[in-house]
Amino acid sequence: MFEAPQDVFSVLTTDLGIFIGLLVMAGLLDRASAAARLLFGATTAVFILCYAAWRWHDTLPRLEPELGKLWPYLFFAFEMIAIVYTLMSIVILIRFKDRSAEADREEAKLTASGDWPAVDIFICTYNEPLDVVEKSIIPALAVDYPNATVWVCDDTRRGWLKDFCNEVGARYVTRPDNKGAKAGNLNNALTQTAGFTNAPIILVLDADFAIAPNILRRAVGLFHDERAAVVQTPQFFFNADPIQHNLMASEAWVDDQRIFFDVFQPAKDAWGCAFCVGTSFLVRRDRVTAMGGFPDDAICEDINLSYSLMRHGYKTHWLNERLSAGLSAEGLPEYITQRTRWCLGTMQVALLKGGPFRGRGYTMIERLHYLHGVLNWLCKPFIVLMLVAPSIYWFLDMPAFYADYLSFLRYGLPALLALWTYSGWVSGKRTLPLFMEVTHIMTALPITVTLISAAMRPFGRPFKVTDKGGDRSVSQVRWQMAAGFGGIALLSGASILWSFVSPYVANEISPLDYFNLVWAGVAMLFTFVAFLVCFERPRTAEEFVAEESVRVRSGGICYDAVLTSLGMETARLRLDAPPHTFAAGDALQIQIEPAGWITARLAVMMNGTQTLRLEPNRIQRHSLILRLFTTASDSIARTGNLRVAIQGLIHRCFRAH
Repeated sequence: MFEAPQDVFSVLTTDLGIFIGLLVMAGLLDRASAAARLLFGATTAVFILCYAAWRWHDTLPRLEPELGKLWPYLFFAFEMIAIVYTLMSIVILIRFKDRSAEADREEAKLTASGDWPAVDIFICTYNEPLDVVEKSIIPALAVDYPNATVWVCDDTRRGWLKDFCNEVGARYVTRPDNKGAKAGNLNNALTQTAGFTNAPIILVLDADFAIAPNILRRAVGLFHDERAAVVQTPQFFFNADPIQHNLMASEAWVDDQRIFFDVFQPAKDAWGCAFCVGTSFLVRRDRVTAMGGFPDDAICEDINLSYSLMRHGYKTHWLNERLSAGLSAEGLPEYITQRTRWCLGTMQVALLKGGPFRGRGYTMIERLHYLHGVLNWLCKPFIVLMLVAPSIYWFLDMPAFYADYLSFLRYGLPALLALWTYSGWVSGKRTLPLFMEVTHIMTALPITVTLISAAMRPFGRPFKVTDKGGDRSVSQVRWQMAAGFGGIALLSGASILWSFVSPYVANEISPLDYFNLVWAGVAMLFTFVAFLVCFERPRTAEEFVAEESVRVRSGGICYDAVLTSLGMETARLRLDAPPHTFAAGDALQIQIEPAGWITARLAVMMNGTQTLRLEPNRIQRHSLILRLFTTASDSIARTGNLRVAIQGLIHRCFRAH
């Protein structure tokens, strides 16, 4: 059925022509057009389906009850899960919904009428330090809305936090236990506030998220649709995640969640299947109360909330605007804990009696969208298998599939080129080859373990909170992960070496050997980059680019300066003053709006830039929080740049910190 190519030059020429054609499509087609999404998606799907047909027809041995013959079928089964997930993604991404115009229209109506509904703001906190939680409380208190009440929902019963709330004007609620984890915390707040404000709309925030002043004005109008029970806004982050940070690529590579928030959720919204993501969302109190509160029978209360509401005919609307920013997982253990929790929660909801697979009231589209989410996690074992497959071939003589490199170049490479080009196009340049693969590799094994564990005991596990804050100023090596990735990289390298020195090596390398040699090299490259990620670089307090004129004074004399970056603890500037005017440790003041004159000390002078250690008072500190964390200042890339990302990666290879 599939002709075996004989000439490598003709195959590569064909592949190059296909790649050029794909690039032309990416350059000419408008990704905002549904027809363009359909055309490019269908083109990509054809290449993927041709590859899948070739895999099934030409690369599987006769099925026999022995390990060497079962292994290719196990590999193929997980590969097909990944292919089905990819094809479902292509179909989902044909559609796209932007609610900004709708939000404009409804905001204008409410502004004209003045009939703004009351809102209770719930800030869910569990054990975060003050320097984290204050970045949520202070912006919430400053929200530009006529009728909002801030409630700090403390699930660790901290007296100092209660005192802080009283000091700044927030209301404080707590409970005697932690039953139901975050959902239980929300239900406690739901009950306690019902006797006070009983606002019809609730804004839910995690304790590390700062909201923009206009979030309520932008979002509450979308409840004009009676079917809307939740209005969800995307999560943005003011710090790089550990993979971006450790590979020195935060300025050239978006975090993996941007694809989900900016690309998939607007597409799912167009299908009526967007879902809550746990923070920065608004929900109708009456809808939640009518179904007995926030559901707590799965550890991911967010997606459980959306699908519980779907069962009653209600929807989650996605407003794709930057209206909050939060703290991304700062270390690899926290990053992995977060992803494995999401995985387990997704599986738990899938298994619930009232869930989207077993419950009544769901449409077929809603069930298929949930299946798509489940397949996202079920793809992870395939990544693990891909990394170890070439080593299994060389040391155990068990091919994952029977193919020569020429056939793969004809049927496999075009599918990869199509997928990479399409992904970059449909995501608005938010994906990068190698870097996205490494991102998935970092969590593939822990998620695989979670899936196996969930298959045996899906329920009854404690809710694991993602640790935020704390001292990150020292380099750390995640030895267990480093040993795993380093071991796979060494094993791949050893298998390449073994292919030449093995006493069983043939006189001539076969096409199957060539294929697995290249495969081993790719696995070694990917796992080596993952190995680098395990060496965590130190983090300092977050700073944001400023580039504005400021005034500095000392001893009654004022000097002009240019502020180049600003954080809660430091300010960097170029000071227009004679040499030797200041020395390290000198006290001075700097005028930073809107905080005013802030006392500071000169810490470092280097290459024409001075670093000041800021000493703001309480009011000034709150002003800095509002300036730094409620505006749209981006310290993280919005789109990818492969050249700059590769430069950062190369730099990381030769730098200890």
